[in-house]
Amino acid sequence: MADAVPQSDVSRPSALPTANLLQRPTVPLVDQNSNEYLDSIEEEWNKKVDVEIDTLVDGMVDLVGLASIGDKDKFRIAQEAYQAECRAESMIRAAHSLLSIIHSMKLLLLLSDESQIANRRDAEMRDVQEEKDLLKKQVAEKLDEILHPGRPHKQPASQ
Repeated sequence: MADAVPQSDVSRPSALPTANLLQRPTVPLVDQNSNEYLDSIEEEWNKKVDVEIDTLVDGMVDLVGLASIGDKDKFRIAQEAYQAECRAESMIRAAHSLLSIIHSMKLLLLLSDESQIANRRDAEMRDVQEEKDLLKKQVAEKLDEILHPGRPHKQPASQ
């Protein structure tokens, strides 16, 4: 029975059974391993970013198209101004959505990157330990030179 549910270190949030706001892949989450699950989440984030970037690009193209100079009557000018306002509003929404996505990604990185933080901490600890040992040796040699000035001293191999 325990073999039926694969064990994973990935957090798998779930929605209520009646919620269908976010279209998830048809593969059940329990059947996916960690890498497949993370790849699907990454793909969802990429799609969100692509949609918002496309909205911004299309809006800029439309705004440039609306900014043509020529003989225009008041109705045409008002119509283009309204279109420009609508396009600008959709671009503002897309920009706010991108900012929200960026904020969410920063939080995910900060809150879920424990292994990278631990690896950096361990590497720094090793470097500091090696430096401390080297300095202890140098201090011991200098102290030995001061306390016993007549004795020949071993030169370190690194010098």
